[in-house]
Amino acid sequence: MENSLNKTVSINIFILTLSLILISSITLSFLKSSRSPLPLPSIPRSLDKTCNVFQGKWVHYPQGPPYYSNETCRLIIDQQNCIKFGRPDTEFMKWRWKPDDCELPLFDAAHFLEIVRGKSMAFVGDSVGRNQMESLLCLLAHEAYPEDITQKNSADKNYFQRWFYADYNFTLAAFWSPFLVKSGAADMNGLISIYLDEADEAWANEVEKFDYVIVSVGQWFFRPLLFYESSRLIGCHICNQNNITSISKYYAYRMAFRTAFETLLSLKNYTGTTILRTFLASHFENGDWDKGGNCGRTKPFTSNEMKLQEFNREFYSVQVEEVRKAEEKGKKIGLRFEVINATEIMWQRPDGHPNGYGRSMHTNAPVYDCVHWCLPGPIDTLNEFLLYLMKKEVPA
Repeated sequence: MENSLNKTVSINIFILTLSLILISSITLSFLKSSRSPLPLPSIPRSLDKTCNVFQGKWVHYPQGPPYYSNETCRLIIDQQNCIKFGRPDTEFMKWRWKPDDCELPLFDAAHFLEIVRGKSMAFVGDSVGRNQMESLLCLLAHEAYPEDITQKNSADKNYFQRWFYADYNFTLAAFWSPFLVKSGAADMNGLISIYLDEADEAWANEVEKFDYVIVSVGQWFFRPLLFYESSRLIGCHICNQNNITSISKYYAYRMAFRTAFETLLSLKNYTGTTILRTFLASHFENGDWDKGGNCGRTKPFTSNEMKLQEFNREFYSVQVEEVRKAEEKGKKIGLRFEVINATEIMWQRPDGHPNGYGRSMHTNAPVYDCVHWCLPGPIDTLNEFLLYLMKKEVPA
């Protein structure tokens, strides 16, 4: 009888163990098969602290574009309205960024507008920064359309823009400042004077009361430049003048960001969050922008197909070093600095530019543009990152 009892107990234990194994296998299999490579609606707070959303890859997203089209957003300017001007392919709109160890949420316009209720946001920098702001306008468009209040604040609508969302008491602005520091008009030789230790008043006198300031510049530093410090000419970049010292564009780039960040740190009433959007390289192939260059690719680069050039990496490194210094100083006075680490991510998207399917802002003629980005397109991802960073400072 004792043997029979032991046998029964052994059988029951075996059945129980087998059941647990089967349940675990089914659960793991379900979790594995249901785990989408696409963003989930939200991120657990515990993952915010550990996941690097900027490390990952582009994955095909055939449901795209997920947010808007050139027909549903009437705010797309002709420079970036690629579908309007006949771009035949749409695959460039059907990819999304997938972090390696977590999910990047889809852009939630309603959530964004609640976060910024009663606040203000400024994009400071060049036309690629304005391009990102125009992407944001379209991302918000199905929830709310703003009033254009530019002419109440500026005579130059092309370069200085302001929009007001009355239902949310939210102001969105773009301040044109391609060097972040004071600059002059190009002289007869095409040389532009920039003053590396003087912030551009076009934005420095305006942003003190803004709650979010997104800073980004890049392409203008490749131009022929004269550099000044303490109002004294110290050197130049590709000026071809033997009596002027040649100075690296990287030095100028560093000093421009240093001056910009130091200015924000010194503004008496500035309590906002500063966000650096890192340098975005152009994708001209077969020549420079003025020598027949173009960007006709229709798919992202694979990871090994085309590496980011060293000079572009140097631009990235310089600005990140400077924002980290500012971040440390900001901690001591209660100012927050964040980074949208987009350089490598957007380098993988040579397919996202107008490349002839846009119009010049100045002549309304087709232009091979491999610097700015089609709307909709990969640049919308930058605002997914922006919202992700903004949500981190909102209490759970």
